[in-house]
Amino acid sequence: MEGRKLQLAGKSTFLVSLPKRWVTNAGLRAGDTLFVDTETDGSVSIRLHNAARPQVKRKTFVERGEETREHLLRKLIGAYVSGFGLIEIRFGAPSGPFVRRVAREFCRLVIGPEVIEESGSSIVIQDLSDPSELSSEKCLRRMHLTVRAMLEDAFNSVRSGNETLAHDVDLRSQDVSRLYWMVAKQYHLAHASMGDGNGGASVHGHRMIAKHLERIGEHAQKVARLGAELAATRGVDPKLLEQLDQARASAVSILDQAFNALVTRNLEAANEAIDARGEHQKLVDTLARRVAGRRGPGLLALGSIVDSLGRAAVHASEIAEEAIDLAVLTNPEPA
Repeated sequence: MEGRKLQLAGKSTFLVSLPKRWVTNAGLRAGDTLFVDTETDGSVSIRLHNAARPQVKRKTFVERGEETREHLLRKLIGAYVSGFGLIEIRFGAPSGPFVRRVAREFCRLVIGPEVIEESGSSIVIQDLSDPSELSSEKCLRRMHLTVRAMLEDAFNSVRSGNETLAHDVDLRSQDVSRLYWMVAKQYHLAHASMGDGNGGASVHGHRMIAKHLERIGEHAQKVARLGAELAATRGVDPKLLEQLDQARASAVSILDQAFNALVTRNLEAANEAIDARGEHQKLVDTLARRVAGRRGPGLLALGSIVDSLGRAAVHASEIAEEAIDLAVLTNPEPA
């Protein structure tokens, strides 16, 4: 791998030099034409010939009136994640309303797909998203900010008994899932176009991190729902609420440390996030014992909230471990 500086020529043209050995081996001379293309992962390819873009992958499903909503929806998401740009669903007349309803629900659940053709016996969905515009790194940054806010708001809903806030946390979980499926799709596209090199390994790491972020969002969603249950009983006493807030702040801190380590490729920061999990677990264990000694309504809800705060920190520390793997993979060896 060789680094080359980007140069500005004029007001709007950027230039980068090509390795002389590559130019010579390709038999190129000054004035020859090269072809530049943007790949699915955001990288740029330089080709000697104007190769046509690969055809869009097409997947066809036949619905014979036996599908449930969940089964058809899973198949559509599976096709999307696997990189099929066109998805056709064929069906008999009685199944038409059902298929159209699920197809449009699918388009709302993920990023990019839109219904482009529709007839009495089929519906065609095309993925219009551009992975180079919404890279896996951008998805992870959005996921981090979203799940962090969800954790904060979930605890605020426990504190205040605000059902509207709890419902808002619940709605945002779908945004996190949409971003996760986008990262998963880019993982498959990267492996299809790049093989198992460092680029593919990096996107694989992003997919694992996205899954951990999605899990944290699920725990925030769970905390918000349980907070609404507690509000319907007698709420949480102030002392226990303060201890829960400490555990919440600890989990958010580990998440921020881990994600900062990922972005900066900082091994020391990643290790600090992993080490902080031990102290966090002590907070969670103390809370679990105090909750177990309580009586009355809300006991199960409180126990589940404590468990989710513990598991959220576990997933955050797993992000730090992935950050270490990616830092080791991508950081150059010392001279």
